Amino acid sequence: MKSIWRSRPLLLALATAALFAIGILLLLTRGAPPRSITLATGPPGGSYATLGERYRAILAASGVELRLVSSAGDAENLAKLRDARSGVSAGFAIAGLVHAQEAPELESLGTIAYEPFWLFERSGSRGMAVEGLAGKRLALGAEGSGTRAMARKLFALAQIDTRAAEVLALPPADAAERILRGEIDAMALVADWDSPVVRRLVAAPEVSLVSFRRADAFVALEPELTKVVLPTGVGDLVANRPPGDVVLIAPKASLVVRSELHEAIQYLLLDAASRIHSRPGIFHAAGAFPAAESIDFPLTDEAVHFYKTGRPFLQRYLPFWGAVLAERLLILLIPLIGIALPLARLLPGAYRFLMERRVIALYRGLKLVETEIEDGGAEETRADVLRRLDDLERSAGRLRVPLRFSQTLYTLKQHIRLVRDRLAGGR
Repeated sequence: MKSIWRSRPLLLALATAALFAIGILLLLTRGAPPRSITLATGPPGGSYATLGERYRAILAASGVELRLVSSAGDAENLAKLRDARSGVSAGFAIAGLVHAQEAPELESLGTIAYEPFWLFERSGSRGMAVEGLAGKRLALGAEGSGTRAMARKLFALAQIDTRAAEVLALPPADAAERILRGEIDAMALVADWDSPVVRRLVAAPEVSLVSFRRADAFVALEPELTKVVLPTGVGDLVANRPPGDVVLIAPKASLVVRSELHEAIQYLLLDAASRIHSRPGIFHAAGAFPAAESIDFPLTDEAVHFYKTGRPFLQRYLPFWGAVLAERLLILLIPLIGIALPLARLLPGAYRFLMERRVIALYRGLKLVETEIEDGGAEETRADVLRRLDDLERSAGRLRVPLRFSQTLYTLKQHIRLVRDRLAGGR
């Protein structure tokens, strides 16, 4: 059977294919993006829960399952993210709750929205303001919520002691029902303008929205906060709710991830954030979010790249998993090409050396026989010399070389016959 080694192009092709197969094997067994991740949102029915559903739909279109985990709010989201055993890889959180030094395992994909601190009071209350809440029945959010954490921060800044107040840990929907029925005096809520609870309470004549008269001072003391203004009548133009401009304090919400989250999944989340949050809102212009802001946590390398140049080139034109495969193949091909090019130059010389070495080895044996004949004593060693010549001739006959080396092999056979004729002529 003809040996495959007689074809140099086939040899090179097999070597390249072997290297490529090894690369494909590594690609399939290591470093592939996960098929599902978990996102911490917030209370059921809240704005974060609604956002989570929109993110889930976008990632599902790319074949990635986004599991949503409800929580009390921002603070609990961060706690889940910091706990590697929770399985949570991403979550929403407002600024100012945890700093990078406390959670080095967390990074940010940028800010996504303003989440104002809303403080509603019963309309019958007189003089109710941030500085006058003592002795009231207050719903300040559940433990673990961004509402509770932000209320504590703002009250501490204003040196308001709420220990004399009846502080209730109620979810937003329950607190809204109670304040509308007059069962509590005030409630706080950290949420965006699209929150159904916020919309309902702003338009309700039974409650009033407290304006932060010293918002500039709060922002100066806590730079991660922003002063925003809710315009007159935006809640209900006919009823003119609210009846005047309301100054609010708003932390920014970020999309926070664990630092080991796969880079391809980060790009998917960033693309979803761009599609969801880039539209204009009541407190921001179009394109203001998502933004490359690292308030509490540093931006991931992928986020920095995304805000500079957008999605990776291949993800713009290929389906997500096709782009991931192509990108990783390119990464593998670079070192493979670096190996293949030198091999392409070295293999022909090495192959030629191996072929010539097989013929040269027989020539070496023939030279030894010829030396013995020249030294004399051939009569005593005639039988042995003939046997060795027969062995050399059989070896030459069995030797298979590519066509380009045939001439060398034929020359060897002729030289063996010449030595045999010389031995025969010397009888």
